[in-house]
Amino acid sequence: MSGYSPHQSGGPSAGPLPGQSEYPSLFQSSAEVPPFYISYLWWEDEAATILWAFDVEKVKRVIRYSLFPDENFPRKALQNRHGNTVDDFLSGLVQPHERNFIPNLSQVQKVEEIMRRCRISSPPPAAWSWFPGQKANESDPEAIARGIDTESFLHFTRISFEELVRYALGYKVASVEWFLQQHTALYVHLLDYLSAFPDEIARYVEVETHLRSRSPFAHRALAHCLRTVNPGQCASIETSAGLGFEFIAAPIQRIFRDLPPSLTNILKVLSVLGVRFQRTYVHAREMDWTRPFNVAFSFLEDLLDATSPVDFARTLTSADEEQFATLTPQSFMTQDATANNLMKRWEMQSIDVWECCTGLPENIAYIQECLQALFAIRNFHSLTAILDGLRKYSLTESTMATAANGADTVALKSVTPPSLLELLDPTDNFATYRQLYQASPGIPFLFPHIRECQQGGQPPLRQLFQQMQPIMD
Repeated sequence: MSGYSPHQSGGPSAGPLPGQSEYPSLFQSSAEVPPFYISYLWWEDEAATILWAFDVEKVKRVIRYSLFPDENFPRKALQNRHGNTVDDFLSGLVQPHERNFIPNLSQVQKVEEIMRRCRISSPPPAAWSWFPGQKANESDPEAIARGIDTESFLHFTRISFEELVRYALGYKVASVEWFLQQHTALYVHLLDYLSAFPDEIARYVEVETHLRSRSPFAHRALAHCLRTVNPGQCASIETSAGLGFEFIAAPIQRIFRDLPPSLTNILKVLSVLGVRFQRTYVHAREMDWTRPFNVAFSFLEDLLDATSPVDFARTLTSADEEQFATLTPQSFMTQDATANNLMKRWEMQSIDVWECCTGLPENIAYIQECLQALFAIRNFHSLTAILDGLRKYSLTESTMATAANGADTVALKSVTPPSLLELLDPTDNFATYRQLYQASPGIPFLFPHIRECQQGGQPPLRQLFQQMQPIMD
């Protein structure tokens, strides 16, 4: 049987027939990511060193990502650690009420429990379940393309971010292999169907045009099928020369290639980016298969580089002062690009805080201390953005509780001082904040001022810029 390159524009002259017991795989995992050549895989040595250290959080992240050729290496390393050390690791991972059970476990059981608690649980693999012709009344080619893309997206969400990191660095990942195998299965389903119902080929030729902007894996399966069942009319159908997983693999590779070689810091960055990955791709209404993964992490970078919460607050304030210095009364009233960028920056900083707290909860106390420093220097822009991010996190970590009257309630995780959280009370256009700002102006929280100026015109606008003058000089 002739071979097939996943990126060639024409299919083999004699394709496989339906009903065969074997079919050529349309995909090779190594061909779907950019080449990544590094002479020395420094992170493997550093990860091995961390596994012999005593920092629970560092060990946890090393196990979570398992950047080794042998994923069982962390298990073997822990089994060779002293029993007391293993006990300490496990104690740091369990809830207080669970610690009484630790002495009853063997060393092997303790290590397995550590591995289980450190690794992300991935959903079990699922077989391809969209089939052509499954809806007798489904005749719209675009709807068929959407259905195929939705199924492809579902299979993508079963690959964890941690597995994609391993895959981007060149390690074999079973969930990726399974994902690609299911798209070859799609090819076989389509081949069987179109061979049995050749009058449907014209419809699926149109489906192919709608699938071009969707899943590149599903599109490749359909294109190859059409070239196989109708090589005369469909020989010109081409597939993208792009790499299917480049949108996620290339940014991850840049992290390991461009950042200083510190696995401890890179795993912290990845822990935060993993939260962003979930928000951007897994929780998306529709998958954008060409959108490069955004790996910018300026907020976390400033936090990790800061020598103290006060130093962190000053770094944020310096950046805010630079941004606000370009704001003019006219741009404020018309909400031009300058004003919009400031508001967008506020919203993104709030999300950055939520990502950071979710991915690295051990940094929450540090961020909380930064709030007091921002309040002291009257930087209400970053202060309220961080408060809003902490508010998001408190909802993320909320728990079910029962009130005194027996009613079910949602209890928010307490991470924000109530006195500061009042600044986000929207009552009467954030009256609490505006009263405080009138008494002690600084870098403003823009949203209430925009509304105030829209309602009051020039007087509140002039007053605001007079109050901002010291930071704009």
